[in-house]
Amino acid sequence: MSKSKTLINELLVDVFNNILSIEEEVLRSRGIKLSMKEVHILEAVRSAKEPTMSNIASKLRITTGTLTTAIDRLVAKKFVERYQEESDRRKVLIRLTDSAHEVLKEHDLFHNEMIDEIFEDLNIDEDEVLLKSLENISDYFKSKY
Repeated sequence: MSKSKTLINELLVDVFNNILSIEEEVLRSRGIKLSMKEVHILEAVRSAKEPTMSNIASKLRITTGTLTTAIDRLVAKKFVERYQEESDRRKVLIRLTDSAHEVLKEHDLFHNEMIDEIFEDLNIDEDEVLLKSLENISDYFKSKY
């Protein structure tokens, strides 16, 4: 692997792992006792237009079987509920409980604080090349995967 490729790989992996680690540490310090996977599942439920198991699994890029196991745990912990759609009783949807909304409020707060600090410490808003590069990387991953 070329020097540039090695560096980009290391940077992407490092940034991703650092954000997840810091995020989990901060949320734990704020009393959140869920894993980051569970928090991100709650986030996917919240943002799904129609929160069916298949839609949520697709959004998370995991199998419905893997999601079912995670949703079962979140139901037991009282963060989500399953319910049937009135117009089609065969369709099972997932909804967040008040506890889940509280977790997501803390999660959103963490992300807002993180971005505010990045902007304050690194003056990113003035670096158009960096912003465009990050946008290009994001677009690449969205289109490729």
